[in-house]
Amino acid sequence: QVQLVESGGGLVQAGGSLRLSCAASERTFSSRVMGWFRQAPGKERVFVAAIAWNSLRTYYADSVKGRFSISKNNAKNTVYLQMNSLKLEDTAVYYCAADETAIISIFEYEYDYWGQGTQVTVSS
Repeated sequence: QVQLVESGGGLVQAGGSLRLSCAASERTFSSRVMGWFRQAPGKERVFVAAIAWNSLRTYYADSVKGRFSISKNNAKNTVYLQMNSLKLEDTAVYYCAADETAIISIFEYEYDYWGQGTQVTVSS
């Protein structure tokens, strides 16, 4: 089975920081793009950020530009989402996803594998 496992979520005050991790199984080594999505309470799941594994190109949703950064560790086959200057509206379940194609996409249907999600709650 293919698995992506998110970790690092939790409760943080507005203005604080968290780093999320997504560890991929051996079967996902061939994935070309890794992305992060989130789903806030009562809302649809939306794109947050993505990174192309080989080219290191990144793309961010307007809502997180300048605050979030995506990166990876090749040896651990792990992608990270560093979240700074957190706002109340960042509260959501965060999901990582993997795409076997080489072009970054903001559409969730383009991604082949998904993690279970990790809760991020930002308090005032």
